[in-house]
Amino acid sequence: MKKDNYKWVALSCTTIGALFSVLSGSTLMIALPVIMKDLNASMGIVTWILMGYMLAMTILVPSIGRIADMFGRKKLYVSGFALFTFASFLCSISKTGIQLLIFRMIQAIGGSLMVANSTAIVADAFPKKELGKALGINSMIISIASIIGPILGGFLISIGWRSIFYINIPIGIIGTLWAAFQLKETATISKKHKFDFKGTLTFSFGMLALLVALSFGGFIGWVNITVISLIIVSIILLVLFVYIENNTDEPMLDLRLLKTRVLAFAYTSNLLNGIARGAVTFLLIFFFQGVKGIDPIVAGMLLAPLAVSMMIVSPISGYLSDKYGARILSSLGLLISAVGLLGMMFITENTSTFEIIIWMLIMGFGSGMFFSPNTSSIMGMVPADKRGIAAGLRTMANNAGNVLSIAISMAIVSSSISQEAMQALFVGTQVGSKGIAVDQFVLGLRTAFTISFIFSIIAAVISYLRGKEPDWEEELEEELEKAQ
Repeated sequence: MKKDNYKWVALSCTTIGALFSVLSGSTLMIALPVIMKDLNASMGIVTWILMGYMLAMTILVPSIGRIADMFGRKKLYVSGFALFTFASFLCSISKTGIQLLIFRMIQAIGGSLMVANSTAIVADAFPKKELGKALGINSMIISIASIIGPILGGFLISIGWRSIFYINIPIGIIGTLWAAFQLKETATISKKHKFDFKGTLTFSFGMLALLVALSFGGFIGWVNITVISLIIVSIILLVLFVYIENNTDEPMLDLRLLKTRVLAFAYTSNLLNGIARGAVTFLLIFFFQGVKGIDPIVAGMLLAPLAVSMMIVSPISGYLSDKYGARILSSLGLLISAVGLLGMMFITENTSTFEIIIWMLIMGFGSGMFFSPNTSSIMGMVPADKRGIAAGLRTMANNAGNVLSIAISMAIVSSSISQEAMQALFVGTQVGSKGIAVDQFVLGLRTAFTISFIFSIIAAVISYLRGKEPDWEEELEEELEKAQ
């Protein structure tokens, strides 16, 4: 197979994987009320079916990225596809909420194997000057999946919630076989490796403690002894992790990725953008259902404008970043997102759905301008043997931002809504403002959007302040000279 043909084959494999995982998540979101009732599951279990998957992905992806850099990407990607498919079958036969939660965690392992390798596979296959275009196409497909998911979920619920997992099985089998037969191991893999178990364990448990603390903080309060204890444990473990990585020959995370200004600023803007945007859909679902009294499925569909504008802009911004660089496009994208959030800051009980759609379109436009160029900037400037961990760190930063965003929003919104009403709105079993102090609730939403706006502006400044691209070969030569 010619190299020029292979790059499109590789993109097709990763695009099917992205479509697969995003569709699975967005259809499940719509089905949660039905699942909760049918399996007689508690609110805690339902919350963890959602949050647990995100937490597991955030923790696992960087470690898997490092393993992929050491042993190759194809085997891990194909294994992830197969495991995700098998876990979908297990989810479809779940008899209790606990079973579904366990099988979702298995899905998260499969999803992590796919996500950690998909961006690196594309970066390996495409020349640097075309990487933005390829990642833009990938983002476009993810946006399409975000639009289709709620609509497909609403249709599948009428057949039965288990059909949401049944539909994954044929797609997963096709995707697994296509990747197994078509992907090639293009990166050069060295045979001499030593896996950093100490670093991986301290990182994984440190991130787990931090993310669980952030998740629970919004629900049970930030001064709760459990939350405070988890934050202290996470700080100790992550400081120990940095010490281990600085004193290990083959670290899990090459800290040069974070010491290099352009990469550090690209990752930081990605994290801040996650904090700015992570809770937006979450908050709008609350607004549509709790204030406007809109049906849960229709409320889910009303979020489509965010994904539509992202779908249109992502491939264009990716193409432009290949020609003109990522710095201006990424920074401008974050400023445009901030304009959308600025509009949301003035939301009231009487704000029309049409006006909210306009602000969503602007936010989606800005996000589409940011994601493809910023990802291309990260993946295009790291050497081939670090693309796995680079992609993993990018995903981790984005997911950690999303978790923190939801935690902050939960803390703000919970002060204006009864616990029962919050739980009912969260899983879509309540429509309307019963149990909600509407004026306080809207004020809480406005406060949350104000915080998101501030983070988006900071992210834009950080993105603009990135420096020149690093010369990794030059740095390596300098290190060798110092060692001699």
